[in-house]
Amino acid sequence: MLKVLAVDDDVKLCTMLQDYLSRHEMQLTARHSGPDGLEEALNGAGYDLVLLDVMLPGLDGFEVLRRLRVSSAIPVLLLTARGEDVDRIVGLEIGADDYLPKPFNPRELVARIRAILRRGRPNPPQQDAPDHIVSGSVRFDTGTRTASIGGQPLDLTDLEYMLFLTLAERAGEIVSRDELAAKVLERELHTFDRSIDMNISRLRRKIEAVKEFTGAIKTIRYAGYLYTPERATSRAGGDES
Repeated sequence: MLKVLAVDDDVKLCTMLQDYLSRHEMQLTARHSGPDGLEEALNGAGYDLVLLDVMLPGLDGFEVLRRLRVSSAIPVLLLTARGEDVDRIVGLEIGADDYLPKPFNPRELVARIRAILRRGRPNPPQQDAPDHIVSGSVRFDTGTRTASIGGQPLDLTDLEYMLFLTLAERAGEIVSRDELAAKVLERELHTFDRSIDMNISRLRRKIEAVKEFTGAIKTIRYAGYLYTPERATSRAGGDES
């Protein structure tokens, strides 16, 4: 069974989720404060994913996420209050893999969990499939789902890796936010949904910090994103941000 950690002070909700997720081959453990949740997430219990509420006693969800990301890349699905767009943006910026507004449909929760975990699974070997892809200064190892620049490994989340690989596979083409959401998040973007934008922003900061990186990810206003392996050949007429 998949092991899920819920960090939420709503005891009734956690009890309901324990019962519901058990019917979908997921074992849920609950902690009801920020410090307890952080300690449990870091204690090596082998959790596959963390459900993290924003409003928590002791430490709020943002601080738990910040501290967790110092040493762990475990997938995190942030639970936010409906209508709190700022919470979602902040959560995505500091390392959440996705978010889900409360109240939510348990079926959607299961779908989001499975989509996040699918991204992190190693690719099964396929006959004649390349074990790596090189795009400019970047090498993607498709079996281990890792990327490096000039031999320097990149510390990417599964979501960032998939975004980068998707853009690299279509280098020189504009890829819309909706296409990226369908491919990587496995869901549609909602109005004012910044999930793709914030994760692209995080990805950019990581790859541009490596001096050997020769490419660029450009924002094409009202259209999407475009990756070019070499900066000198990038003439998209868009706005880079």
